[in-house]
Amino acid sequence: MADVGKTPVARNEKASSEFGYVGIDAILEQMRRKAMKQGFEVNIMVVGQSGLGKSTLTNTLFKSKVSRRSVMTTEEERIPKTIEIKSISHVIEEKGVRMKLTVIDTPGFGDQINNENCWQPIMKFINAQYEQYLQEEINIDRKKRIPDSRVHCCIYFIPPTGHCLRPIDIEFMRHLSKVVNIVPVIAKADTLTLEERNFFKQKIREDLRANEIDIYPQNEFDEDAEDRMINEKIRAMIPFAVVGSDQEYQVNGKRLLGRKTRWGTVEVENTTHCEFAYLRDLLIRTHMQNIKDITSSIHYEMYRVRRLNENNTKPNGQPAIHTNGVPEHEVLSHEM
Repeated sequence: MADVGKTPVARNEKASSEFGYVGIDAILEQMRRKAMKQGFEVNIMVVGQSGLGKSTLTNTLFKSKVSRRSVMTTEEERIPKTIEIKSISHVIEEKGVRMKLTVIDTPGFGDQINNENCWQPIMKFINAQYEQYLQEEINIDRKKRIPDSRVHCCIYFIPPTGHCLRPIDIEFMRHLSKVVNIVPVIAKADTLTLEERNFFKQKIREDLRANEIDIYPQNEFDEDAEDRMINEKIRAMIPFAVVGSDQEYQVNGKRLLGRKTRWGTVEVENTTHCEFAYLRDLLIRTHMQNIKDITSSIHYEMYRVRRLNENNTKPNGQPAIHTNGVPEHEVLSHEM
């Protein structure tokens, strides 16, 4: 019979050092191997009017021809009469890490004479991806790994006017920031002087605060003091003033991505020239997993709870879930 007053060995903090190495830290290697086998996937939406360099910047981010425009024919190069949402997927591999990247383009956004409510088709598309994931999730015989078409991040391109946000910018971000992670960027920032750029960034931050637009990384989702400190630095830089280019030039004996002008070469990855490197680090090197986590645990979860509550409160008890996504009359309801 065990002694009543005796403390179990498992609760002794010095147990591991007294009895040798246990190997708990090996779980990290197990997780790494599993992740490497499965690969990763990320879905990025780009939104902005034509001519702002969306395709070029996307190609620059991943140093590959990944944008929709890079693979379409000449006949397709036209401004659509309505907003069209088109996706294209690629598998990128680097140092043994495989990632499926889906780029969602929105040709036609902001290009019409009347751009009122032009955010609605994009809202509908994002909700439809949540709906598709939800349908897979609630299946009795659901797949072991549910295909994830949810939009993890939306890069919103702001024209380099140098003044303030336009009504269309405010309206879009005000609605969409409630359902997706939005990262705003000032497109073609090399058209602004440094003074104009700094003034414009400050005005945009003021407009975002005045209209209560919560862009990524959101204050409320900082997990701890360390996260808050890192994210505060990022929030202080947003919107990123970016320049994209898939052309290489010789600069001081090195081949660099840049834009050549009569006055010199704008180096895309030089942080004294533009803030592209900060955007790339945020989206790929430091916050990619967090962006996906926020999508799953916050944005999708809000949608899921609302939809399941709707189904539970139907008078006839029948779920009103459509196979083609969110019903028309409910398309805009996923907002806080």
